[in-house]
Amino acid sequence: MLFPRPSATGASHRVFITGAGLITALGTGWKVHDEGFRSGRRAIRPVRHFDVSRQRTQTAGEVDLPAQLPTTLLPPQHERRLDRAARLLLVAAHEAWHQAGWTRGPENLPVVLGTTSAGMTLGEAYFRQAITPPFRRSGQAHRIRHYQAQRQALDLMDAFGFQGPTTIIANACASGANAIGHAFELIRSGRAHRVLAGGYDGLCQLVFAGFDSLQALSPTTCRPFGVDRDGLALGEGAAVFCLESETSARQRQAERLGEVVGYGVVTDVHHLTQPQPEGLAALAAMKAACTQAGITAGQIGYLNAHGTGTVHNDRAEAAAINQWAGSTAPALRVSSTKSSIGHLLGAAGAVEVLVCLLALRGQWLPPENGVTHLDSLCRFPVVTAPQEHAFDFALTNSFGFGGANASLILRR
Repeated sequence: MLFPRPSATGASHRVFITGAGLITALGTGWKVHDEGFRSGRRAIRPVRHFDVSRQRTQTAGEVDLPAQLPTTLLPPQHERRLDRAARLLLVAAHEAWHQAGWTRGPENLPVVLGTTSAGMTLGEAYFRQAITPPFRRSGQAHRIRHYQAQRQALDLMDAFGFQGPTTIIANACASGANAIGHAFELIRSGRAHRVLAGGYDGLCQLVFAGFDSLQALSPTTCRPFGVDRDGLALGEGAAVFCLESETSARQRQAERLGEVVGYGVVTDVHHLTQPQPEGLAALAAMKAACTQAGITAGQIGYLNAHGTGTVHNDRAEAAAINQWAGSTAPALRVSSTKSSIGHLLGAAGAVEVLVCLLALRGQWLPPENGVTHLDSLCRFPVVTAPQEHAFDFALTNSFGFGGANASLILRR
């Protein structure tokens, strides 16, 4: 179990969100997502980006990328070379950067990004060209260079004109949450005043076919915690945050959109793909986040569940939530927004942090559609219809293959 290290003086710094941007199958930017998640709109559709005709499942939360990328410092030739995932990341980062009012400068600005497949589409293109006659080397060197995970972070630095240390976190579906958590640690412990952090992943054929071959994808609709659930839906997107210390935000007179107050991360190494059945590591992550935030489970007004819609995940997470919430479970509002946009893998945790931020600011709860009969294991209510709700704290869970478990708490 990991906890943020204190600064040399033992002080703990508050961490605020001053800018946030996102792009998913619902669209681009705050307004469309506020409306989409508030109403529980489903954005799962037939995949058009690559051939899925031979797959068991043929739908996903596919993004309509803007025809033109936002204006940055990247030269046009460089922009044209960006792969799909890098474009998603750039769109989200542009919104966050300008919302925060950050400017180009010599500041040593850390970047922390979570991803799983990163530039995988470039790897696919490299392989296809390598095995298809006539054999050509044109463009292959570029694909190798940009396939590397750090390339997208370096592109962000070039796009916005800054430099700093880069951290890439790739621990499956907890990547995005742990990227936010690591950035939170850096600021809270006094090792940084500002951090650009987030998660991103683009749909690619290799990952889609892999999940489909495991029969993990739903051939109908994704129904997290439904007794008749039959699998997850994949999606793609990105969410990026401008995080900064209270001192930095005050000096700039920046608007504080929300505050990150708790982070728990636990590794259980139970199984390569299956969660620990009783959800013990997930339980420990939620407890750790609450301990750091200095609150109890009963003070959480909304929980954004990892909620993939698979039997193993939902049962383990339900068991963990039941035990963590205890007697307050019947009053805890829970939902999984993966029913709307799909499972975004490395981007999921970051996007779901932003969902919590939107819900806290608007004082509403995001419903999940399609659940008519709740699994009896759930002692908590699942939000299935739009509703207003007054609350001050939201918790989001992210659990990944290999036993990576992360929980984050936001305060209004």
